[in-house]
Amino acid sequence: MSSAKTLRVCEKGHRFYKSSECQSCPTCDKENKPSNGFLSKLSSPARRALVHQGIETLQELSKYTEKEILTFHGIGPASLPILRASLEEEGLSFKK
Repeated sequence: MSSAKTLRVCEKGHRFYKSSECQSCPTCDKENKPSNGFLSKLSSPARRALVHQGIETLQELSKYTEKEILTFHGIGPASLPILRASLEEEGLSFKK
């Protein structure tokens, strides 16, 4: 398996190099980053992982256990404290 970077072009015409199969455009990621809310506090891969799963609100997030969230590609242990704190601010928590 090669780690060579390949030139890619997104739907909007942004050109970028990626070595992985992930087709995410860094320019589009920056343009789509929310300016507020819990999703704005996360890295692009973590944010994409949650949105891909249909999780865009804290109420939706609270329906999952921490263990389930960690199984999503793009979510790592560093995301959990951010998610936990965001839930607690709204009086919510992960499913037990």
